[in-house]
Amino acid sequence: MGGLSAGRCLVMGVINVTPDSFSDGGKWLDAKTAIAHGVDLVDGGADLVDVGGESTRPGALRIDAAEELRRVIPVVKALAAQGVPISVDTMRATVAQQSLDAGALIINDVSGGRADPDMFGVAARSGKPLVLMHWREHSRAMQNNTHYDDVVADVIAELRLQIEAAHEAGIADDNLIVDPGLGFSKTGEQNWTVLRHLDAFAGLGYPLLVAASRKRFLGELLADGEAFRPTDGREAATVALSTIAAEHGAWCVRVHEPAASADAVRVVARLRSED
Repeated sequence: MGGLSAGRCLVMGVINVTPDSFSDGGKWLDAKTAIAHGVDLVDGGADLVDVGGESTRPGALRIDAAEELRRVIPVVKALAAQGVPISVDTMRATVAQQSLDAGALIINDVSGGRADPDMFGVAARSGKPLVLMHWREHSRAMQNNTHYDDVVADVIAELRLQIEAAHEAGIADDNLIVDPGLGFSKTGEQNWTVLRHLDAFAGLGYPLLVAASRKRFLGELLADGEAFRPTDGREAATVALSTIAAEHGAWCVRVHEPAASADAVRVVARLRSED
């Protein structure tokens, strides 16, 4: 993983260069604004910044590759030129390749290599880390695919298949990161079950990325009557989960506001130290 470690859980800040992401869609759609926000994320404690140009919220429709490239590449290029470590959040091999060419260090594929058959080849040839998230279906239909006999065992089994496919494509073991895919083809209760068993996912033996920030199941938990807590009111709950993820050995947490999570992971690291 090269320099993508710090002796503690890392914090990944999020830039959604989209008009329709669930949390902050439209706020960073302009490239200049997105670039400034990326710098702010690092100043606020993010160790790396995840740049994505396609919303993967439930029900979202896909954009074409040209539009995704138009949104993402200027932001990746500008931030990488300033020394910001970048991951690119994409399911398309062409976007991944051009982002790596522009300076990205990690491919964060929420489909875990299942949406584009060329993704594994790009990752293998690049020698860069690839995040394999548990995924069953694109956003338009993913919440129709939430049946599991045992959500933890089944998600782990499906992740193992993705890992095997990555190995067969020539991706080195030390370039794989796993993500249990909170909110993707999972009900709110299933998300909580996954979170209660993070040790099982860490037990796969790969760096673990946990992406719980502001997600719907937190809004549901914190609801006032029938009204879900708005996304910007879910930060304290997000920080609580960042703390829990770090305590369970996560390599990184993916968050929209890094400052409090950056403090939390340092507290956990200090408590886990022997001194």
